[in-house]
Amino acid sequence: MSTAVITGIVTSGVSFAIPLLVAASGESISERAGVLNLSMEGMMLTGAFASVLATVTTGSPVLGVVAGVIAATVFGIAQAHLSVHLRADQIVIGVAGNALALGLTTFGSRVLLSDGKGQSIDGFHSVDIPVLSDIPFIGPTLFGQTLLGYLCIALVVAMAVLFSKRTVPGLTIDAIGEDALSVDWTGLPVRRVRYLCVLLAAAAGGLAGSQLALSEVHSFSDNMTGGLGYLAVVAVIAGGWRILGIVYACVFFGIAQALQFALPALGIDIPYALLVMLPYVIAIVAISGFIGGRSAPSCLTIPYTGNSR
Repeated sequence: MSTAVITGIVTSGVSFAIPLLVAASGESISERAGVLNLSMEGMMLTGAFASVLATVTTGSPVLGVVAGVIAATVFGIAQAHLSVHLRADQIVIGVAGNALALGLTTFGSRVLLSDGKGQSIDGFHSVDIPVLSDIPFIGPTLFGQTLLGYLCIALVVAMAVLFSKRTVPGLTIDAIGEDALSVDWTGLPVRRVRYLCVLLAAAAGGLAGSQLALSEVHSFSDNMTGGLGYLAVVAVIAGGWRILGIVYACVFFGIAQALQFALPALGIDIPYALLVMLPYVIAIVAISGFIGGRSAPSCLTIPYTGNSR
């Protein structure tokens, strides 16, 4: 296999991994605070649809990204209200939210994006950074992204630093996820922090959907996320709720998706179904606890019933 082919596979894998990484970074913050945001799939799908619709309507992909983030955040408000304030079952909310998002975006695309309006969108295009983009393997992968891709990478780094275990926000989130009652006794608003973490995860999901639609696919189609939101949740588990582990998991899933298209084109006789199945096999292994190296936050999926704001 030539260097050019390997570079192409890695570059495609990282392109697939960027929206996954953005969504997983937001999801990890929500889960560390104790809220399983299983509706990340629906948030990404909502963000993708809204970004394409706004881009078609206004002609501006920048406004499209803004619309995608806002639409997903509205989705997150409903999620937070149900899971945090009403203390409903987080898994049921997630599954129902994903089904609702799939139905609404499918109906919306057929009504508002009919006659091919949602196809061949002039979104964001690759911007090569001189010299750096010429570095073998790494150059095209990291320094040949779109402007939105660079923004996504920058935001992931910013979230990793701001909400790390060495900052006050990060320590507060981890404390709530591990022992919400004790945090309540200190006077910190447990529910408010959880609410904000869900909204942050929703905004990240909207940005991830916008990146997928406007930078990678340049179109919208029914169920275009195809399970990426679920893989984002799995990446958090496989990564042990640590940003470096999450990055490794997302890149692995991205390359696995790139291989689905690259190997048949190279004439390598591996059943396509096996390639499609590979990320989900790893998902089962991750959830089983064989990889990840860290247990889930103690209060994950457990609604807080105290008197905190």
